[in-house]
Amino acid sequence: MTKLHELPHLATHHAKRVGRGFGSGKGGHTTGRGTKGQRSRVGKGIPVWFEGGQLPMVKKLPYLRGKSRFSSLKAEATLVTLDHLEKMKLETITIADLKKAGVIRSITEPVKVLSNGTLTKAIVLQGIACTKSAKLAIEKVGGRVE
Repeated sequence: MTKLHELPHLATHHAKRVGRGFGSGKGGHTTGRGTKGQRSRVGKGIPVWFEGGQLPMVKKLPYLRGKSRFSSLKAEATLVTLDHLEKMKLETITIADLKKAGVIRSITEPVKVLSNGTLTKAIVLQGIACTKSAKLAIEKVGGRVE
């Protein structure tokens, strides 16, 4: 026995073409937009923040003045400790190696090494910023920062 949802399609109905005159089967010159008004006109739509001509909320809020207004856009450095570097099995460490090991989330964000923890093996840091105390700790065990 054939089920209802398995019946073959016998006809397909296309959407009515609006705005093509009275002979198209859907309205004439208004084509489902009503008669007059802003939303009945052809052209660019109304932006989401438009409030009908009233002074928008964005204009009422105070400006953030000065050069410091862009400081929130700067990405903060991901902090890596000497303990993280100690756990890695590599001698030469780059940002890509830190990403592979799961220490950092993204290779595009800046990384900085802190001197928290201890380091017992000599490593080479390539293209990674570090604090003065972290650099001293790396050089103390025979490593270097490039």
